[in-house]
Amino acid sequence: MTRIIADISISLDGFVTGPDPSQDKGLGTGGEALHTWAFSDDPDDRRLLHEATARSGAVVLGRRLFDLVDGPNGWDDTTGYGAGEAAKPAFVVVTGSPPESVRLTDFDWTFVTTGMADALAAARERAEAASAAVGKDLDVIIMGGGTTVGTAFDAGLVDVLSLHLAPVVLGSGTPLFTGTAPRTLVQRSVTSTSTATHLLYDVL
Repeated sequence: MTRIIADISISLDGFVTGPDPSQDKGLGTGGEALHTWAFSDDPDDRRLLHEATARSGAVVLGRRLFDLVDGPNGWDDTTGYGAGEAAKPAFVVVTGSPPESVRLTDFDWTFVTTGMADALAAARERAEAASAAVGKDLDVIIMGGGTTVGTAFDAGLVDVLSLHLAPVVLGSGTPLFTGTAPRTLVQRSVTSTSTATHLLYDVL
């Protein structure tokens, strides 16, 4: 069964970027510390990253994050989706309008202008097709940014929440949860490494 998994790194004080994120500095001031785990040599970090990348049948992201990864300082042949994994599942971008051009033309991009629910429906269709092709269940991963993950979570569209809790206090930045309606989660796993605490929850 294809699940909708929101997967994001977060600080101890609840931010998914540092202060003042920009096109040139997408994670804001100090925000790079959130993703230390993704480039770590810790065997559990490597295993979790590989497992998450391997189960990605389609990936949903917002337009701001797309502009960063497709920008001149974005993804390349060595660092892309899944950090060093540099995987290429189908990507679905939630946006007000499609870009005029795309740098990463060897990626499978779909641009959805009719909202989060439609974007997730398109991603689920791609993930289910990929599942059938490889003969195993693959998931839809919402990779961010924070507003994209928060919107899907608030709308009740997320089945699983995967948080990578970095041992850093950023003080300000982009919060993941803002005025979120109460929701019950069931903790499924906790993995502590030298760089993060990886938390997995079912969302009821």
